[in-house]
Amino acid sequence: MALSERERQMLEEMEEAIRAEDPRFASQMNGSRAVGGDRRRLAVGIVGALAGLGLVLLGINTIIWVGVAGFVLIVASVALALTPGRPREQHGLGVVGSDDTVRSARPRGSRMKGGARPARAKRQGSFMQRLEQRWEHRRQQGQGW
Repeated sequence: MALSERERQMLEEMEEAIRAEDPRFASQMNGSRAVGGDRRRLAVGIVGALAGLGLVLLGINTIIWVGVAGFVLIVASVALALTPGRPREQHGLGVVGSDDTVRSARPRGSRMKGGARPARAKRQGSFMQRLEQRWEHRRQQGQGW
């Protein structure tokens, strides 16, 4: 069923509003991700699966471990070929400012000046102790009802 002219116009206006409000979301919805990377992953996956099949056939005639390695190579190659790659424009997590701008956070594991790692917050107690503290805190908050 075709859209009427008014419905088509409303749809275009909504698309423009989304592009203006959140361009990154709009580009993800348009599928503007690089296709070359997906083709490359698919090609490497196919070549790897064929090589794994060759190892499986070789393993049947020789040592069983060669066949097992071939099977592992087939599974890894198919997984590589079927999983989507990361978009090139992915910046990771960021911090939203009061003016709705997004500052990118420091990449994970990055080093500061002089090669030092950023300091981590010191945790109090073991995992179970922290869970117990949270439970007690929630239980105390619930007593006021």
